[in-house]
Amino acid sequence: MNGSDILALVLLGVVVFFFGLIFYFVPIGLWITALFSGVRVRISTLIGMRLRKVPPGQIVRPLISATKAEIDLEIGQMEAHFLAGGNVGRVIDALISADRAAIELPWQRATAIDLAGRDVLQAVQMSVNPKVIDTPRVAAVAKDGIQVVAVARVTVRANIDRLVGGAGEETVIARVGEGTVSGIGSAESHKWVLENPEAISKRVLERGLDQGTAFEILSIDIADVDIGEMWVQNSRQIKPMPTKRSLRHKLSNDVQWLWPKNKKCALEWWKQKLKFHLRFQKRCDRAISA
Repeated sequence: MNGSDILALVLLGVVVFFFGLIFYFVPIGLWITALFSGVRVRISTLIGMRLRKVPPGQIVRPLISATKAEIDLEIGQMEAHFLAGGNVGRVIDALISADRAAIELPWQRATAIDLAGRDVLQAVQMSVNPKVIDTPRVAAVAKDGIQVVAVARVTVRANIDRLVGGAGEETVIARVGEGTVSGIGSAESHKWVLENPEAISKRVLERGLDQGTAFEILSIDIADVDIGEMWVQNSRQIKPMPTKRSLRHKLSNDVQWLWPKNKKCALEWWKQKLKFHLRFQKRCDRAISA
């Protein structure tokens, strides 16, 4: 290999490197796609994006979608949102969805929601299609001493105006649970709660539990209501009524303590005490079923 061949190879490498560098800084294919889509983007703008370390595809392609949806946007504000850490594609999809659903969503509000860490596209979809939230099982005691366990089903819709700074789903669930406990606790008897679960949900809904949250509560329904334990109250404390199994366990422990001392006395004592507790339990069962 003579000197001319080496020089030709060097020149070829320089040319390939030069054209590769040009095609990296000047995305010709993306520029042609934008041109045929009706979006006028200067090549110098695409080169400037490369120099600012902004992927041109993540700006130009959402701009094409917005232009086709007849939403006027500028490349500068889209690039600024990307540099601020936002998701330009998701914001554009949210703007298009809001425009089709006749929801007012300006660019500034959409970018603020996105930068706040919330999914703006999901918020728009939840505004169109409300979400149903099932609360955990909530136990409360009515005034007659019977425990009632209820499960509430909350239908919410995203409030776009309060998405920035508004409380989330956890606050809504906690407030609904608090309202349910308050409604059951103010009931005169557990029978009233079982017969009128819609009255409990109406009381909870009237409390305005969606204030300060990012949601608007559309309805609250008691999905399930059941009887829990029976509670008896004395002058000092409220404690659960013992069951047959717990009584037998406690009595067997007492018998084990008395057995080494006097077997006959222990057996007789155990029989009498168990008989008394079982009679008392039957009276409680009849009182509950009455």
